Amino acid sequence: MSIKYIAHVRKNEDGSWAEPHDLVNHSEGTANIARSFASKLQSKQWAEAAGWGHDAGKGRPEWLTYLKVKSGYDPEARYQTNIGKISHAIHGAELVERLYGKGIGRLLAYCIAGHHTGLPDWSGVEGAGQSSLQFRKSQVSDLELEQIDPSLIAKLQESKPLRPPWKFKGGLDMSLWIRMLFSCLVDADFLDTESYMKQAKALNRGQYLPVEALKERLRLYNEDLGKNAELTSVNVLRGEILQKCIKAAQRSRGIYSLTVPTGGGKTLSGLTFALEHACKWKHDRVIYVSSYMSILEQNVEVFREAVGKDQVVEHHSNVVEDEADIRSRLAMENWDAPLIVTTSVQFFESLFAAKPGRCRKLHNIANSVIVLDEVQLLPPAFLAPILETLQLLVDRYNVSIVLMTATQPALKERMMDGRLFKGLKEVKEIVGTDEEVRSLYDLLKRTEIQFPSDSHTVEHWGEIADQLRHSGEVLCIVSDRKSCRELHARMPAGTYHLSALMCGQNLSDKIKEIKKKLEQNHTSEPENRVPVRVISTQLVEAGVDLDFPIVYRAFAGLDSIMQAAGRCNRNGRLRPELGKVIVFHPPRPAPIGILRKAADTTRSILSSSTSDDVASPAIFEKFFEELYWRVHSLDEKEIVRLLDPQRNDPKECSIFFRTAAEKFELIDKTNQRTVLIPYRDGQRLIDDLRSNGPDRYLMRKLQRYTVNVYSREFEELQGQEAVEEIWPKVFALTSIKHYTEDAGLFIESSA
Repeated sequence: MSIKYIAHVRKNEDGSWAEPHDLVNHSEGTANIARSFASKLQSKQWAEAAGWGHDAGKGRPEWLTYLKVKSGYDPEARYQTNIGKISHAIHGAELVERLYGKGIGRLLAYCIAGHHTGLPDWSGVEGAGQSSLQFRKSQVSDLELEQIDPSLIAKLQESKPLRPPWKFKGGLDMSLWIRMLFSCLVDADFLDTESYMKQAKALNRGQYLPVEALKERLRLYNEDLGKNAELTSVNVLRGEILQKCIKAAQRSRGIYSLTVPTGGGKTLSGLTFALEHACKWKHDRVIYVSSYMSILEQNVEVFREAVGKDQVVEHHSNVVEDEADIRSRLAMENWDAPLIVTTSVQFFESLFAAKPGRCRKLHNIANSVIVLDEVQLLPPAFLAPILETLQLLVDRYNVSIVLMTATQPALKERMMDGRLFKGLKEVKEIVGTDEEVRSLYDLLKRTEIQFPSDSHTVEHWGEIADQLRHSGEVLCIVSDRKSCRELHARMPAGTYHLSALMCGQNLSDKIKEIKKKLEQNHTSEPENRVPVRVISTQLVEAGVDLDFPIVYRAFAGLDSIMQAAGRCNRNGRLRPELGKVIVFHPPRPAPIGILRKAADTTRSILSSSTSDDVASPAIFEKFFEELYWRVHSLDEKEIVRLLDPQRNDPKECSIFFRTAAEKFELIDKTNQRTVLIPYRDGQRLIDDLRSNGPDRYLMRKLQRYTVNVYSREFEELQGQEAVEEIWPKVFALTSIKHYTEDAGLFIESSA
């Protein structure tokens, strides 16, 4: 009599055991779901085989005993206390390779071996050691494989894929496809397991409006805005840009740029293009990606007002999941919703991830429209793998991409200094020709930028402070936290300070206060207006909706200067006059690294251009082109090499998934420590953590009350007994003299 193998067990609410989750049924359910997901990848047979093989290692007597002992399902088995941890994923991986051969089986082996622990490295060359696929495979015996349920082996033999869906062209092509296949498998495994373990949860998935309905809601919203808008030249231009987006959306799938200066209404126009394009080409969803949390949170509110609060799934580190509705929480797991709003960190780190939870959503990126807002903020150190992956998404996975910014970077493929820059191919501008884009910038011009006449003359903080005092409303942006603190100290009382030395909630509160005062001033008589002076780091440069008549900017990259200009006369209230953007050479140059290189590039560009040219899209392109060749590498962590089997050991299909995922970090936190700040509600949350310990939702809430400091600064705070370890490796500020609501965290040597 054949043994009935079990995938999972669970208890009913009354404490009795439910009917076990049959292993063959679970394997079949996972295979069928994975197959449906992989239809977008032209890889149905591959996903089906992965589904049948992923838990094949559970089809052994040894593993059945292990399950019964560890779960307590078998009362008699519980006395076998000497049983250790028994693996199962690697047995399925080794089995498919034996059945299918290395050429096909190895590709599936990566997915099956990693469906719980994550995609592995092939070998230990990069430090994976015993977690490598090569080592783990070597530990599986022939006897263990012979014990696997014959019915599962038969299903695998029936499901053998014949060949990959296309001929891989090297680089990231194969590794991205394996990761997509892995995504289909792990999401299917999660969902089939959930249908058995948590049936009520499974019933709450989905139930969102289709893309067509969202497009119609946005159309009506745009019509209402147009009807109620004042008939100004700016609003007329915004309407024209919107119509161009609607028209361009009917064009073929591919890569588009939306180059619109600040105030041109690109947020709603970009979403309109994406939804119209999605309907035209039957895309499943729109994914809006932003580099700055400030932009994202601001635009999410606009999107919710336009298409419905319950139709926008917001997924980033600041989302407190227990405050979101259950449908949104579930959609965050696999992005199974028509409108996803997320951060660059979440989006790109997921595309290079190895862990199942992070990869689970990837198959839902296929057949989508991706809007990359403020695309100029893509980090140059990772630009090569990012651009290659974006191009592959378009070429292989039915994706269209919108590159949206006022300062379009040089991302197109080109020859530079005799070398090939492998950028994006066939980028189509939505607004029109280069002349039309330039005309748009001329028509929407709101500021005049004054560069220093002498590139060597440095202005000291006292001199800058004297100039700022003469303006009732003025914003000054500097390039580092120490400069912000030093200049702010020389300003009159009541001057605002904004920097990353303030926790996120504190910053949000201050920005709201500043915006409120500016609005009140704009509607008040001159004699009733109050001074609004702000000293800030570059955190306000993109997406923060501030509007000052005068903006000062410490000399920096041209992209930063233009983004700073977007905070000046933003809403055109000074017409016909222009706002003033005054660039100065500060006592301290921009920090070493990409900010210093950007400033040097600007200096080079200005030496051959006039101040009237700097707002030209052509100058932006020249700036980024030169900047990218100044950086040390566009693939600083060698991500492409790690993920390209042709550059490692092609005979073994050697890919280093886990190492690449660990190295692909858009925000480098290796030399940083996090401190919890007792700002307002932060104190209550810290007390809760101290008393009850961490849980997922509490730590999410606390992210709004953190400040990241350099390791040496953290050591100074420890030396001054200003921080306390309230939980293992979790530190909170305990000294009230080291933090104020007006200036944030005080560190003697803050930089």
